[in-house]
Amino acid sequence: MTVLDSLRRHRIPDTPGMTDAAVVVDGITKRFGRGPLILDDVSLTVAPGEFLCILGASGCGKSTLLNLVAGLEPPTAGSVQVPGHRPSLMFQEPALYPWLTASENVELALKLRGVGKAERREEGKRLLSLVRLEGAGQKRPHELSGGMRQRVAMARALAQDSKVLLMDEPFAALDAITRDVLHDELTRIREEVGATVLFVTHNVREAVRLGDRVILLSSRPGRVANEFTVDIAQPRRIESPEVAALSVEITEHLRAEIRRHARASS
Repeated sequence: MTVLDSLRRHRIPDTPGMTDAAVVVDGITKRFGRGPLILDDVSLTVAPGEFLCILGASGCGKSTLLNLVAGLEPPTAGSVQVPGHRPSLMFQEPALYPWLTASENVELALKLRGVGKAERREEGKRLLSLVRLEGAGQKRPHELSGGMRQRVAMARALAQDSKVLLMDEPFAALDAITRDVLHDELTRIREEVGATVLFVTHNVREAVRLGDRVILLSSRPGRVANEFTVDIAQPRRIESPEVAALSVEITEHLRAEIRRHARASS
């Protein structure tokens, strides 16, 4: 599936009468064909403006859960509701069109919304400014650093005019310093636009650095194994003692879950 197809398919019907939650995942189960269960009876309610991080071992269904919320896959059972919003999705790879400039990549999402050419140009400039890429609009992806390409991808996701942003390990391929800078940028942008964020990561410290709440999924099939509230004031630093202490606690639960799965599989 191309990025263009993905942008077109990110549509979940609005649900009248539900205004007290940004995302409601109700008892979803997912399997592909006759294969094993990927997710089993997962339920989540995400408040408007909340930053929810989803953690778990490789293969536990984190990305599948995000795809279900995005509307890219139907659940086998259960339901997903995103009242009043159309979620936008940001991938681990920027997935920019290499023949388009940074501005044109952002404006593509605006064009799909039916925004006129002149307005697209102005809104594209505003969004690139929001992600602090003023002056980079005419550069093509190969002329940008990895962090800059992810900023363009973030601007494109915001161009979809959604208050629900789904992020699938968007900083995993970046070096530690660039990732830390983008943590700060994402925190700032989220506060400025009032977005609800569902953020998948393997990095426990990243989850604690960014999230208001951290959900730990069990190993396959993925179930909600534990939940942690991050009661640490922003701005946070990834190296701070408070972040480190909660990260250690969550890591112990993650290790216990991995050990449990290994025993069950042996």
